[in-house]
Amino acid sequence: MTTWVGTSWKMNKTLAQARDYARTLAATDQRRWRGIQPFIIPPATALSTVSEVLGPRSPILLGAQNAHWEDAGAWTGEVSVPQVADAGAQIVEIGHSERREFFAETDETVNLKVAATLRHGLTPLVCVGEPADVFARGESVAHVLRQVRAALDGVRDTSGVLLAYEPVWAIGSGGRPATPSDIGEVFAALATEWGGAVRGVLFGGSVDPSNAAATLGVDGVHGLFVGRAAWDVEGFVGLLELVASR
Repeated sequence: MTTWVGTSWKMNKTLAQARDYARTLAATDQRRWRGIQPFIIPPATALSTVSEVLGPRSPILLGAQNAHWEDAGAWTGEVSVPQVADAGAQIVEIGHSERREFFAETDETVNLKVAATLRHGLTPLVCVGEPADVFARGESVAHVLRQVRAALDGVRDTSGVLLAYEPVWAIGSGGRPATPSDIGEVFAALATEWGGAVRGVLFGGSVDPSNAAATLGVDGVHGLFVGRAAWDVEGFVGLLELVASR
């Protein structure tokens, strides 16, 4: 099965910085990454620039960090799925905990965005994960399954969907890296309910070279969704090399 390794740059990088990152990535010998599907998710301002640098035959997939569920209209400040596709996106990240916490993303809007992304032939990368208090109560499985069911409600064919389990307590600069024992139960539940029905299930949450291999060793983990450890291109390439050497 394909191992996914990707990163979202969040609200980071100018066009010049994005161009330099993409040029270095494009110049790397990618034959060593057999069996791995790399992807990067720049900010919307840099998406078309990165797409142009990598070129149309690049094995590296590109994603958008967000897209509206409507194709066009009076939605000031938003971008649509057709617009991000036109800029080079093949993946749309949906439902990240920061979007849910700070920008009023709900299960309903996540579901609408999943449907819109699939309608236009792109891959939804649906982020799910529980906050620290839910984890402390031992209710992670129920919380995550509820989020996935809501996100995919009414979706007849989920085979084009990627899921990213990102416990809120494990992400960001203050996150606590998750151990295999922290996440094993959630991945077992996701495998039972969605195994074979989605394109893959990734883990994200303070992933770096010290824990990447152990995380990939958890049953049901099909890849890594990396944050700041891959914000410089050397870090991203290093993780790809590490995964390829397993």
